[in-house]
Order: sequence, then C-alpha cells, then structure tokens
Amino acid sequence: MIDIPHIASSCKLYNLHTHTQFCDAHAPMEDFVTTAIDAGFTHLGFSPHGPVPFETNFNMAKADVPSYINEIERLRKKYGDKINIYASMEIDYLGDYGPSNSFFDTIPLDYRIGSIHFIPAFDNPNKFVDIYGNFDSLKVKMGKYFHNDVERVVRTFYSQSMAMIEKGGFHMIGHFDKFGYNASMLKPGIEQEPWYKKLELDEFQSIMDHHLIVEINTKAWEKHQRFYPDARLFALLKKYKAPVVFNSDAHSPSKLNAGRLEAMKMYENA
Repeated sequence: MIDIPHIASSCKLYNLHTHTQFCDAHAPMEDFVTTAIDAGFTHLGFSPHGPVPFETNFNMAKADVPSYINEIERLRKKYGDKINIYASMEIDYLGDYGPSNSFFDTIPLDYRIGSIHFIPAFDNPNKFVDIYGNFDSLKVKMGKYFHNDVERVVRTFYSQSMAMIEKGGFHMIGHFDKFGYNASMLKPGIEQEPWYKKLELDEFQSIMDHHLIVEINTKAWEKHQRFYPDARLFALLKKYKAPVVFNSDAHSPSKLNAGRLEAMKMYENA
C-alpha cells in the first residue's frame, strides 16, 4: 500500500477518491489527470466503484478491470514525471462479497477504499438496494424495500459498516456516515438522538481498533454544506489522532478540489 498518511500530511493538492469512465464518472481518466496537473496536484488516485455480482448503474463491469489497469499504466507512462498516479477501487460490502474477497487480490491496486452503498431489503436479504441517489428515489425505496422504517435502515447501514470493518481487506473507509444526511432528510434531528450517536461512536472506535484511514469526503459540500463524516465529528477525529485524508469523490475533473480546502480549514480549527 502507498503511504497515504504521508501524502495527506505532506501536501494539500491531492485526491485519492476519483471515479472513472469505467464506472459513473463524466469524463475520461486522462481529463482528470491533465486537470490535476494544471491545478498543481502532486498525487491523484483513481477509485472506480468496484464490480459487484449484479448489475447497477454505477459499478464498473468485471470485464473492464484489465482495461482500467491498462489505462492507469498508460497514464503513468505519459504523465508520471508530472504527477503520481495510483490505482485503487471503491469496493462495496455485500456480506459474503466485499473488499476482503479474493478477487481483489488479483488486481494490482495501490490501496482499497471500503464503502457501504447498499443494504439488504428487509423482506429479501438477497436483494441489495442502493440507499443513495436523489431524495425522491430514496423515498420510493423506503416504502418499497424498507417499510419506511428510517431507524431500522440506519441501524442496518451501521451494522453493515461494522461487519465490513471486521472482515477487512481495505485501507481507507469511505464516507462512513454518509447515510446520515439522507436519514436527516427523512427524519429531521435523527443524528442528535442518543442511539444514533452511539452507533457513530461504536463505528469510530472500530475504525480506530482496525487502524483504518478515515476519509473526509467533501463531495457534498458545495450543494449541501456537509462533509462525510460530518464536521461535528472533526474534534473527535483529532482527539484520537485518527489518520485522515481529504477526498472530493470527484466524478468530473472540475470537482477534483471541490470542498477539500474548506474541509481542511474546518478540521484545523476543530
């Protein structure tokens, strides 16, 4: 694995969570590289949504993995004297399938991001449902798959997160409280409830126990003024000296630095 804490502490212009044309990004990888170089970035890590055993509109196909690695190598040869380019994947945890799956051992990745995007439907544990997307879509899913039970969805999300951490196979945890924003839209004030705070703290303790790097994901800052984890948790991260990295989760080149410098400033002042 590359030394992520060193990169994060030695420079400000980097991004280690960047999507690609092989998943749901809006531009070719080369456009991200040239934009990063023009902006003065010194490190760029690509992290397409890894393959999953069912069809989605954002995960890369297993058949595209060789093409992705070949493109990494091509870009390194072309731009390696100007920027450090890394190969990663944002890998979904689905119970028996996740970052620890042996399939990912066959891919020459510099690091792995473990994330939760799916949880099992309440009446069909073999049906995994994406709990993000736009709010109107989420409301439909809440009724169709989750009985409109927001608390149970939150508890399931954190249970899946904890199980992923226990199984391991990754280095950085991606946007570990991301569902909190959607949960707050469904039930305002839910993140301030004691049981919710306990779930956050329990997961944070597990993250620390397993020596994971915490991503401060800045993707939603411009639109929602929200980071993942939320800024209210920054003081806790600093108290426990958790290794953090500021990533924009960029899906287009223009968003490579979106929210990152704002997050760094807020973190410094926490």
